[in-house]
Amino acid sequence: MKPYSILMTVWAKDKPEHLALSLQSMLDQTVPSDDLVLVQDGPLTPELEQVIAHFQTVSPALHPMPLPENVGLGAALNAGLTQCRHELVARMDADDIALPGRCAQQLAAFEADPALDIVGGYADEFAGDNLESHSLKTVPLDQAAIYRYGRRRNPFIHPTVMYKKSNILAQGGYSNLRRGQDMDLFSRLLHAGGKGQNLPVPLIRFRSGEDLYQRRKSWRASQNYIATIYRSWRRGYARLPDLLIAATGRLTMLILPVPVLKLLYRKLLRKRGDRT
Repeated sequence: MKPYSILMTVWAKDKPEHLALSLQSMLDQTVPSDDLVLVQDGPLTPELEQVIAHFQTVSPALHPMPLPENVGLGAALNAGLTQCRHELVARMDADDIALPGRCAQQLAAFEADPALDIVGGYADEFAGDNLESHSLKTVPLDQAAIYRYGRRRNPFIHPTVMYKKSNILAQGGYSNLRRGQDMDLFSRLLHAGGKGQNLPVPLIRFRSGEDLYQRRKSWRASQNYIATIYRSWRRGYARLPDLLIAATGRLTMLILPVPVLKLLYRKLLRKRGDRT
């Protein structure tokens, strides 16, 4: 199988114990990487620095990349992407946990279809320190379904994806949006003819506590989401009905109480899961 890089970012508000679990899960892959680029998005807490220092002593693959100030996720990922040594790059977040065979399955998909530009998958969702899955986050699987879905919603779960570095850079990398940078990037990639696939299996354990729903209810998150669909419409990928439906749905979320929003996500957008 081809070698691959891992691209992660960490910032001061991340929890040290979450970062440690995330790093360990990527180092424990059945097909390991020799290049884990960890972008430090601005100054970190001493506790986070200690976690990074520890993993540097146990893994020569870890390459921290400190930035002097916090620049936001998109800019931090762009900076890190240029430092990744391999063409295939696996994204990972600092608070999620990769399943051991995650990268091996993605590498096999690229090997089976060299025309692929990006491969993602499902995610087992959990909350707090209980790693038991409470639901399964799914995404469309084949190219046609991914293309249609991407007009209104993100067709990939960002921390599950592995993509070709050259094609991401050819699209200009991540945008300057404070949120939704991944969806904006994926819509550009698909509109330009990029080929995608999602594997019908969970690749990570995805942390989805109460704060996740609070963030999605924020006005800023809604603005960024609508702005992302608007950009997609302007470039000719999303259609006007997609923009109107996405905007209406997002604005409705602002007025729904968190318990109702949580129930809708669990009932309509998730499958029940119990994978431990």
